[in-house]
Amino acid sequence: MPFKKFDRTKLNILPLSERIHDIDLSVLIELDKFENFDNPNIDKLAGDIISAKEKGAAVILMYGAHVIRSGCAKFMIKLMEDGYVTHFATNGAGAIHDFEFALIGKTCESVAKYISEGQFGLWRETGQINEALKLGSELNLGAGESIGRYIYENDFKYRDASVLAAAYKNQIPATVHIGIGNDIIHEHPNCDGKILGESSYTDFLIYAETVNNLQNGVFLNFGSAVTGPEVYLKALAMARNTAKQKNREINNITTAVFDLLPIETKTNGEDYNSTPPKTDPRYYFRPWKTILARTVADGGKSYYIQGTHDLTLPALANKIFEKGGE
Repeated sequence: MPFKKFDRTKLNILPLSERIHDIDLSVLIELDKFENFDNPNIDKLAGDIISAKEKGAAVILMYGAHVIRSGCAKFMIKLMEDGYVTHFATNGAGAIHDFEFALIGKTCESVAKYISEGQFGLWRETGQINEALKLGSELNLGAGESIGRYIYENDFKYRDASVLAAAYKNQIPATVHIGIGNDIIHEHPNCDGKILGESSYTDFLIYAETVNNLQNGVFLNFGSAVTGPEVYLKALAMARNTAKQKNREINNITTAVFDLLPIETKTNGEDYNSTPPKTDPRYYFRPWKTILARTVADGGKSYYIQGTHDLTLPALANKIFEKGGE
């Protein structure tokens, strides 16, 4: 017997003009006004990225939504325009903040306020993302390209602040890895689960193809605690499986995790290149065990850089631009 489903037609969807926004485009960091951030691994990692570019290897930048909210878009866009990052990837929330910034120059609502009012996520214009995905699906596009295309082709007022629109313009893969039910647009009556699944799975296959070119390349994970490591793990398994059949290896990879947690400890010789024991709560921090340890266990190297994204991403980008211009 089929179970009763929630009737979305009864939802009260309000315009974004009635929402109180926590963040606006004033958070965007200018290319010449970033703050200094000191970490010796930044210089090493910048060199690895420049080397990957010279060898024609992939450089993937996976990011959580907070990276967009931290105002890093201009650095991300310049990294793609200059050819240092060949693939951007994010979760559904990262795409939503990107879309709202491009549309109205504002984003982010108080979860505490609007969940109490029963209004969290139920904003009319944000639901246009579902229409963008439908239009893109008719062209067999993935979620990231569908949203970037919609922003760019509809000439959103602030589209220059959109990483997804810039990726569409520059024909760089920007994939969106969606978890059904995770994002506010899934609440909306115009959301189509089949299209969500199809467009995100298309992006997963595009992503896996990029991972197929990670030998001598670099994988960067900025603040994505679950989606980043889990999607990377499965794509790398696929890529190594087919590479092995051709007597080709994908093991010389540089990985880097940028996050807030202080994970490194030298007690008893332990460091982040080894997976912590299951008795250690840090074992369940996926970026450590998956990105820093397991996927480089057969070669390559990894870095952990602790700090807020508004400091670390501009610092890395600037070091790349500086060293790349030498």
